[in-house]
Amino acid sequence: MIQVVLIDDHSMVREGLKQLIELEGDIQVVGEANDGEEGIKKVLAMKPDIVLMDINMPKMNGIEAAIQLKEANSSTKIIILTLHNELEYLKKTLNIGVHGYVLKDAGSDILIEAIRAVYEGEKYVQSYMAEQLNQKVKEKDSEKLTSSPIGEKEGLTKREIQVLKLIAEGLLNKEIGYELCISEKTVKNHISNIFKKLDVNDRTQAAVYAIKHHIIELY
Repeated sequence: MIQVVLIDDHSMVREGLKQLIELEGDIQVVGEANDGEEGIKKVLAMKPDIVLMDINMPKMNGIEAAIQLKEANSSTKIIILTLHNELEYLKKTLNIGVHGYVLKDAGSDILIEAIRAVYEGEKYVQSYMAEQLNQKVKEKDSEKLTSSPIGEKEGLTKREIQVLKLIAEGLLNKEIGYELCISEKTVKNHISNIFKKLDVNDRTQAAVYAIKHHIIELY
């Protein structure tokens, strides 16, 4: 029996999902929550096989909840079930390490297929979203760069440049972590490396250097 926890702030959605899922003889809904905070507590306590989670929720959204579950080393596999069909959300959740991404307007057969596939250890992205992502990757691969990568002279990695850009925009470490779907500790490590590579002592100096040398201009 595949055990599932539902996290969605709409009770009617949860009820509909529960009825739909439990039509299948091998899947059982063992818990529900209406926000990310409550959902994390239930998942960590109940240790279900799968958590079906929305993105937009009060108190804590699905992306933040997924990050915390990953940081807690939860063995529960995460499927995002959302209305968001933008690649930005898909890429963010995949970077976190979620196991599935399904749109709420998908057919019931797709949702059940996703649950079973993820339970068996596969990654599942609804075909509509997967096709968009593949197309985007192809477009990027076809681009030819005619100059040295920005930040190459300083030895900055692409991730460090992303962090540097957000520093220049005035974001705090926690906000940078949320934006890039990484932990606050990882952000601090990146910032420490940036300071060493740029030979600066603080965030303001780093931001000024980045702007002056056009490191973040294209990001």
